[in-house]
Amino acid sequence: MSNSIVPIKEFRLELSDLTYTGHDLVRPESVLAQPDGTLWTSDGRGGVTRINPDGSQQFIGGLGGNEPNGLAMTDDGSLIVANLGSSVVQKLHPDGHVEAILTEVDGVKITTPNFVFLDSRNRLWISVMTREHHWWPAAAKSRPDGYIVLIDEKEPRIVADGIYLTNEVRLDAREEYLYAVETIMNHMIRFRVQPDGSLTDKEVFGPNNLGAGAAIDGFAFDADGNLWVTLVLRNGLGVITPDGDHHVVIEDPREDALKSLEEKIANGTAKPSDMAMTAGPNLQFITSLAFGGSDLRTAYLGSLAMNRLPTFQSPVAGLPMRHWK
Repeated sequence: MSNSIVPIKEFRLELSDLTYTGHDLVRPESVLAQPDGTLWTSDGRGGVTRINPDGSQQFIGGLGGNEPNGLAMTDDGSLIVANLGSSVVQKLHPDGHVEAILTEVDGVKITTPNFVFLDSRNRLWISVMTREHHWWPAAAKSRPDGYIVLIDEKEPRIVADGIYLTNEVRLDAREEYLYAVETIMNHMIRFRVQPDGSLTDKEVFGPNNLGAGAAIDGFAFDADGNLWVTLVLRNGLGVITPDGDHHVVIEDPREDALKSLEEKIANGTAKPSDMAMTAGPNLQFITSLAFGGSDLRTAYLGSLAMNRLPTFQSPVAGLPMRHWK
């Protein structure tokens, strides 16, 4: 649909509105855009893929595992990677060498680091999905054992705990609140950020439940303060406006498979294969959104199962990330 004058609450996309970026990508769960048009995606072959403005691509390995996940970029162009499959947060330097920057907190090994967010003060916020050794048990049977780690000038420390399957975390434009995804609860939460980095005043932001099968995976802010949320099991995307309203922009759900998964979760018999059945016919497991392009109006969607990035033009520019110089 034309988006030149469409109010955000009326913005919808059809499958035919999407274009696609990249090719032969492997589990491009997280996407990072740079001002020059370069894109970076996490890559299930144990690394990242760089998509150049001319469309050429390079795979850069060395991270290990098959689930490199959330990405952040430092001032020198290094990538910080939450390596979910290898239970480590890593730094991939521009020269290709890999450094482990977090493997444990308070003497306890982290198991499921999902996402990393670098704020304007160079503080690194890390989401950990669960204390289980793999994220699946906490998805199949919900438990509040996810947490958020802060790395600043002090020792790494847990600043929020008791979260249901913590996914992406980001600070708002003024860095007054940290927003986090509680995937298995189908909603967003937020905390007030105190000067020392501690998090207080936890509350649900937006609807308490976005609906049947509406598990949120990732999100991004636009310049107007809207939250664009990816609905991983409904293979779609929604928007939560600052007043807490939510609407679906696009989705490609398999309602029968979602109903079956919910029933099996309820009776304790769910398997990963049941979740796999919810992949849509056209879109499969949309996990993240990155705003890019010279005007930050080009939106790129990451996923767990697609080999290219669904792409569309947003009616609102994205909120620039820290590395957007």
